[in-house]
Amino acid sequence: MRPEAPAIENDLRHLLNEWDPIGVADDVRDEYDCLLAPLLQRLRGCADRTEIGAFLRHELEDHFGLDPLTAQPEAMAARVIAWWTAAVGASTASSA
Repeated sequence: MRPEAPAIENDLRHLLNEWDPIGVADDVRDEYDCLLAPLLQRLRGCADRTEIGAFLRHELEDHFGLDPLTAQPEAMAARVIAWWTAAVGASTASSA
């Protein structure tokens, strides 16, 4: 079963804003919303840390025009995967 969409999106938005590779999340809370749907699609499709990291690296370079090395997309990918695993596990447990 899928986790509640609004809660999941809000949690992922919070993670992305904590990461804040551009440094604007304190002023622009929805700056990274363009990443929500693509990330959730990948997560629901069982993407692994490597795939999520590659996606984040691509977005940092091509969409945001940043050097991905300083933003550490692989570390963020690990965080996203850990969060997703916990969120899906909690959702599955509460629906049982």
